[in-house]
Amino acid sequence: MSDRETIAVDPRLGAVLPAGAVRAVAAADQVRLHPDLPADVADAFARELGAVGPETPEVDGTVVELVPGGHGPPGAELLEAVRVMDRLRSPGGCPWDAAQTPASLLRYLVEETYELYDAVADDDRVAVREELGDVLLQVLFHARIAEEDTGDPFGIDAVAGELVAKLVSRHPHVFGDGETITGAAEQQVRWEELKAVEKRRDSALDGVAQAQPGAALVAKYLSRSRRAGVPDDLLAAASADPLYAAAAQHPDPEGDLRAAASELAKRVRGAEAAARAAGADPTSLDAEGWRRHWPA
Repeated sequence: MSDRETIAVDPRLGAVLPAGAVRAVAAADQVRLHPDLPADVADAFARELGAVGPETPEVDGTVVELVPGGHGPPGAELLEAVRVMDRLRSPGGCPWDAAQTPASLLRYLVEETYELYDAVADDDRVAVREELGDVLLQVLFHARIAEEDTGDPFGIDAVAGELVAKLVSRHPHVFGDGETITGAAEQQVRWEELKAVEKRRDSALDGVAQAQPGAALVAKYLSRSRRAGVPDDLLAAASADPLYAAAAQHPDPEGDLRAAASELAKRVRGAEAAARAAGADPTSLDAEGWRRHWPA
């Protein structure tokens, strides 16, 4: 007579047991494998645990059967995303994916980032979820290509490991002992201090991305300069360009300009819709026609 227990395992994680099931499996007289488990996962469990397939008779005693199921811990789907990206890039995968280079992907990286920006700005939850996935794809893609670099290869684990190390080292008040941070503003200052020590930079402006839009670049330079202690009067006089002066007066000139662009688009489309409703063709409007239909 057997004492039977069923344990759900997530095949996406490979031969990994849920933490709460380890003792039960270790104490079992027999570990059985459900026939629906993928072959590679079943083979791994057989090697590591001595698990047996459904063709093996069940023994008397304590029997544990491993069945496919469960959703795994947070991040389990990331492992599946890495696997899919590897399949696409490997021989027999997708020819387009296999032909891409870091340089050829740059425009997609920028496009997907802006699409995510728009989704967040519009507070479109469905679009945010989709666009986050598209940005994640770019991270996985670049990391997968980097594995093939014969001079300095690295993969997604190296990327994630470096990120974890950075987050831990930049938050000693969370992961260390003895340091206290009282608010977000203090944490931002401390982050920059720790980064300066790690990067050994010669200037407060080192490390700012030059490819970002001009308004955002000005804002970043101004923010770094103010944190370094440069007086506002010197910053204001750094350029006579009126565009610079306007940007210097806004904490987020890029965001403000994008908001202004959105408002302009809203008004133009509103005037076009009003013209159509009045039986006029928007493409034939003259200056007076635009004024007549322009939203208040």
